[in-house]
Amino acid sequence: MVKPVLLFGYGNLSRGDDALGPLLLEYVEDKVNLDSIEILTDFQLQIEHALDLENRELVLFVDASISCINAFDFTVLEPVRDNSYTTHAMSPAAVLDVYQEIKKQTPPPCFLLSIKGETFELGEALSANAEQHLAQACQFAGQLLNNLDSAVWRQHADNA
Repeated sequence: MVKPVLLFGYGNLSRGDDALGPLLLEYVEDKVNLDSIEILTDFQLQIEHALDLENRELVLFVDASISCINAFDFTVLEPVRDNSYTTHAMSPAAVLDVYQEIKKQTPPPCFLLSIKGETFELGEALSANAEQHLAQACQFAGQLLNNLDSAVWRQHADNA
């Protein structure tokens, strides 16, 4: 049986701050009740991940980003066929668009937690700043995942 909430962290543990998404999942595994939450990780989003949205009530994507203004950003996702649609790695919005195309229905409420990263070179460790950003994002994610109400999540995204 599919759990109603999907937590999908993606990134490469061998590329410095790109590990932020998967590292947040490790925190969640230790600190959050997972009875209603399925955890999924991969190096990057691909077209096949659209099927992981099926039968979900709520989805949280987690990734590292160089464009965050604060330690992390939390946003509502909408389906968009962007330039990543035909590339090897897709954006979360493009994954939602694929879901909408193949299932002929609106995707479940989906959100993106972007954690500010700085260094992404192969073989680098997590930067000191990224460690601090990760700690803040983990606290925020823990609060979200302890209240699985999309309306509450949407308020947090509106206030971010």
